[in-house]
Amino acid sequence: MKASEIAQLIGGQLEGGADPELSDLAPLDRAGPQQIAFLADHKYLQYLETAQAGAVLIAESLAMRGSTTLPRIVVKDVHRAVALLLQRFHPEKVQPPGIHHTAVLGRGVALGADVHIGPYAVLGEGVRVGARSFIGAQTVVGDDVVIGEDVTVHGSVTLYRRVQIGDRSIVHSGVRLGSDGYGYTQEGGAHRKVPQSGSCIIGKDVEIGANTTIDRGSVGNTEIGDGVKIDNLVHIGHNVRIGPHSLIIAQVGISGSATLGSRVTVAGQVGIVGHVQVVDNVVVAGGTAVWASILEPGVYSGRPARPHKEELKRQAAVGRMPKLMERLKRLEQIVMGRKDEGE
Repeated sequence: MKASEIAQLIGGQLEGGADPELSDLAPLDRAGPQQIAFLADHKYLQYLETAQAGAVLIAESLAMRGSTTLPRIVVKDVHRAVALLLQRFHPEKVQPPGIHHTAVLGRGVALGADVHIGPYAVLGEGVRVGARSFIGAQTVVGDDVVIGEDVTVHGSVTLYRRVQIGDRSIVHSGVRLGSDGYGYTQEGGAHRKVPQSGSCIIGKDVEIGANTTIDRGSVGNTEIGDGVKIDNLVHIGHNVRIGPHSLIIAQVGISGSATLGSRVTVAGQVGIVGHVQVVDNVVVAGGTAVWASILEPGVYSGRPARPHKEELKRQAAVGRMPKLMERLKRLEQIVMGRKDEGE
């Protein structure tokens, strides 16, 4: 595409005179003459002057802060523009509808129009799959699972019985939905399994990253709200509820019966204990341990979680401890020396 065509597609303004032909996107420090680079963060301004790209896609907020002789396409939102261009340069391959001859379908399976069922997929009894949905190779779909329309379930996924997935959701490889929750009771000094009779309900427009596991409820359901985006390697325990449009980043563990509100962001390697509540519009920073409910919106960090500014003050105080200990030791020596002199 010509740079001018790209500018028109993404609603940007082409500057710099030239109108090169471009065939792909690339990072600013790696792009070549046939590629368009992008600059959305001031941390990468250092690469602008030496960039070898054919053109640069740059945020309005940074347009006057860097020097370059390259053609520029100025936009308000670089990330949105990049998403549009990736769709144009790298369109997804559309799998033709049909059922592979190696797939196994149980009794009473109901398939909508234009569904794709891949090689060696197994669908249990009473499964319902909505129109235009995709079931990848070697995926196992348990009895009475309901999959909505335009859903993508990639290969090697396991959906246990009675799982529900809403329209337009995406489930990546290795995901396990609806496995038994970690529920036991003590009986005669031994751990006895508590039956997990609930289900796992996934809303619409949800994306679940590779090798994530979400347990079914013990009594009642585990519920993931509409628009939630879950990264790879996340574990969500039984009866957890996550509100709409929340973000759960990699290696997060959420224990049973925890409740997260809407538009909550949980960064990487956060641990949330069971039976706590996190209200709407909370950001939990990476590595935080949530040991108690968070009842006010805001940014939280630390172990245990506390308001982020408070945690920064605590860390600063801890950082001053070595010097304070040295001062205390010197004062102690002065006091003890005076005592030895009889003062």
